[in-house]
Amino acid sequence: MSSQIDQITIDELSKVKLIVGLVKNAERIEGTRLLKLVVDIGSEERQIISGIAELYTAEEMVGKKVILVANLKPRTIRGYESQGMILAAGCKEDEQKGIRPRLLTVDGEVPPGTTIC
Repeated sequence: MSSQIDQITIDELSKVKLIVGLVKNAERIEGTRLLKLVVDIGSEERQIISGIAELYTAEEMVGKKVILVANLKPRTIRGYESQGMILAAGCKEDEQKGIRPRLLTVDGEVPPGTTIC
């Protein structure tokens, strides 16, 4: 493991709740690079605002299974409440190297709300 990566304890990791969500609805927020997603997480539906509109169309997102941080405190983005964060591989520094961010998903049939462990 690279010494440049900050290490955390298993207790710190256990605080992050990652789950599978199913995108039920998606729409672009006009004039932004944001998508407003409605995501089924098994026990409820959540609205998530994500800056992926330059990478995925709203139509492409509907039906996708995504991995999301379920216990992130809600935050308001451009006037919309976001109740979680979907995860992708590829961050800003990766984009500068020509790596296009890609959504994290699951292999096979996994129902919404399933815990990532």
